[in-house]
Amino acid sequence: MLPFKKILCPTDFSEPAFTALKRAEELSRHFAAELIVAHVIPPVPGPHLFPDPQASFNFDVPLYQQELAIHAEKMLQDLVAHHKVRTRDLVTTGEAAPEILRIARQERVDLIVIASHGLTGWRRLVYGSVAEKVVRQATCPVLTIAAPPEAGP
Repeated sequence: MLPFKKILCPTDFSEPAFTALKRAEELSRHFAAELIVAHVIPPVPGPHLFPDPQASFNFDVPLYQQELAIHAEKMLQDLVAHHKVRTRDLVTTGEAAPEILRIARQERVDLIVIASHGLTGWRRLVYGSVAEKVVRQATCPVLTIAAPPEAGP
């Protein structure tokens, strides 16, 4: 387990995720570990979920997903370009928590560093908590980084 050799840090490009990435980078530097920065693109709903199947529009889902992946890859490359640790970026498509767990198993990571957005109430009910699902189901240690408190009025 210690020292960590591979650390996974999933990102949704939010401020809490940037904070988690900073901590993952510090740990990676301390342990001379490889840092894998991953982004999961949510699946695009299929045409059966659109209200009118007879609607006359042409939406190329595979092309759209390809564009999302290209954009995410560019953002990840920009994000990790200045890091002074051994970093690898990874983009995948699917539901966030299961994909993060799959990557962790596939890459045999020693630690997952993930942001917790601190959702409560109805937002947590509606959106769920990716971090909570990862903590509950991961087979390796998970370090959750709490979202910074919101600034008051």
